[in-house]
Amino acid sequence: QAVLIFVKAKADQKDLKGTEALNPDGLMQRAIKTVKDAAPELLVMTDVALDPYSSVGHDGIVENGKVINDETNEQLGKMALGHAQAGADLVAPSDMMDGRVAHIREVLDQSEFTDCGIMSYAAKYASAFYGPFRDALGSAPVEEQNIPEDKKTYQMDPANSKEAIKECLLDEAEGADILMIKPGLPYLDIINDVSYQTQLPIAVYQVSGEYAMLKAAAEKGWLDHDAVLLEQLIGFKRAGAKLIASYFAKDAVRLIS
Repeated sequence: QAVLIFVKAKADQKDLKGTEALNPDGLMQRAIKTVKDAAPELLVMTDVALDPYSSVGHDGIVENGKVINDETNEQLGKMALGHAQAGADLVAPSDMMDGRVAHIREVLDQSEFTDCGIMSYAAKYASAFYGPFRDALGSAPVEEQNIPEDKKTYQMDPANSKEAIKECLLDEAEGADILMIKPGLPYLDIINDVSYQTQLPIAVYQVSGEYAMLKAAAEKGWLDHDAVLLEQLIGFKRAGAKLIASYFAKDAVRLIS
């Protein structure tokens, strides 16, 4: 019913401001058009963040050793608009910059893309479960002087649950249509807590580390792959998720069809 598209940029396309993200003929823009041409009924959601295009692997523009929030938001607004122009149904800002949902909503509305929705990564934790994805995408922070070594200044502390509710309610007030919690399994309590605080649909992201762990355990014969997968998906739904973004999507469709 829906796809969430990410891109892997070539090394020579990356710079400190993620300029390639704004290329109207870029990989993301071509991918959106390709999917829409092949399956017009499919809902297309797109990742909005600079890290795939950043030469230093951060979700925002880095200056003097810090991620610059407001200048990053300007870039994210242009990026989201480009995705809408290419045919995206929803844009999904995953960067965790403050105020980016309001800015993206304003940019889209001013350009008459009022029907393009926003699925905000409202509570995205600074998790160790993203490792396989970052390795595949080449989007981990680089180890260079005067570059933040991790994403903890803008992603959330795994020990903090109160902030998740605050972040979600702020994004709702700024115009988000769907609120995303990421990762999934270690944060079922967050999904549940937020579900009692909002009427918006809650999405959960079953991330690459969660996928890799089950695949590896199943290959070893330690777990029943299909049974554990279904149990995990049921857990997300039971906690309050209405949508699940997962690398197991094809497996799940096979099992429940």
